[in-house]
Amino acid sequence: MIITQTPLRLSFLGGGTDFEDYYKVEGGAVLSAAINKNVYVIVKERFDDMIYINYSKKEIVDDVGKLEHDLVREAMKLTGVKKGVEITTLADIPADGTGLGSSSSITVGLLQALYTYRGEIATQRDLADKACHIEIERLQKPIGRQDQYIAAFGNMRFISFNGKGIEVENIELASEIKRKLESCLLLFYTGISRKADGILSEQKDNIKQNSKMLGELKELAYEAKKLLLQGELDKFGEAIHDGWALKRRFASRITSSAIDEIYDTARKAGVIGGKITGAGGGGFFLFYCPVEKQAKVREALGRLKELPFRFQGDGSKVIFNYRIGL
Repeated sequence: MIITQTPLRLSFLGGGTDFEDYYKVEGGAVLSAAINKNVYVIVKERFDDMIYINYSKKEIVDDVGKLEHDLVREAMKLTGVKKGVEITTLADIPADGTGLGSSSSITVGLLQALYTYRGEIATQRDLADKACHIEIERLQKPIGRQDQYIAAFGNMRFISFNGKGIEVENIELASEIKRKLESCLLLFYTGISRKADGILSEQKDNIKQNSKMLGELKELAYEAKKLLLQGELDKFGEAIHDGWALKRRFASRITSSAIDEIYDTARKAGVIGGKITGAGGGGFFLFYCPVEKQAKVREALGRLKELPFRFQGDGSKVIFNYRIGL
């Protein structure tokens, strides 16, 4: 039996510049961090040749090509695991529609588990690259390439994209800055679940007309990295606000009257900056708010459920391998 743990993520700035159609021409940059909310993948060998898959539903098939779960199906095909396994996926929070990168975390975790099951070692970059291959090339999902990398590498990362490749830089914050940043970040569930594909498809289609704004968002990502390293955290919060002002114009369903109302309420209560995580349209709202104003913000957003979190240093990893003990 193999069990892997793979983090979800928060993307602060630069989302949208990681679409291949944009970054191969203009270059892209994303500032993102893994958080201590995870997805888990369990792979267990079976005596028979059947394939059992357990997630929000259960599948039992005799051929990998019959699987409805597209991520599991393609991960099995890519790693060469064709039969005789039971695979279970679990998550610390509901996986669908949250905007925390769960789809890519599941893909990375599946690959980590299946390669380990085969007795093979995959590097962090291998996992990220192959997860991108599955989601973007095989399944034709209209997504960028940041989520797979932060899920595989973990920690806080500045990820830059260009026609030559993808670079992953570790952001090493002084411990005092990191503690203060964690204490100033709040995550609230909007209560709105959505499918990201439609929003992302529109955003992808609008890349050419949004090129100037995407360039501004990329520059904000560079500026935010500098502000973090300098400990200018309130200015970092302002950069998140500026980024959201740009991002909400990329596609028609990124925001809504309900989302705008939440943000306006939070800002009036003391939030400096915030954004919807992921593609937009729902899921979680990330806020930067000084500690002394957080009680007022919580009171103002009392109907919304808060998700406490911390940053996570590890990317995808094996946390149980029964074969080690044989």
